[in-house]
Amino acid sequence: MLGEDWANCVVIAVQSPVQLSYFVTVGENLSRTRCPYNSLAGLLLSHLPQVLLERRCLMIEGRATLRGSGVLYLSALFPLSQDGAAIDHVLGAANHRLLRENEDLIAPLVQTKWL
Repeated sequence: MLGEDWANCVVIAVQSPVQLSYFVTVGENLSRTRCPYNSLAGLLLSHLPQVLLERRCLMIEGRATLRGSGVLYLSALFPLSQDGAAIDHVLGAANHRLLRENEDLIAPLVQTKWL
């Protein structure tokens, strides 16, 4: 259904406590071989507690170091529920680009917006 965009998505299975939540799937553009936790997918996972608390979509943009390079990223986390009440999965999507020479990684920028 998502086609090529699936490479920029993750699905997180929500567990209790939240620290036990895990990736069901990680798109190839967000993962690192053998370690999605040190990748853009890991950045998405770090915002999971906020999404569960607020129970709504969270948009996140910021700067980070991925695979040894500074990047600017834009992402979203969407809570999902099979029964309409309990959030059992979260769909995440993200995209990024390398920082340009005139963009500074030293002052990390992270902005969030609730939808």
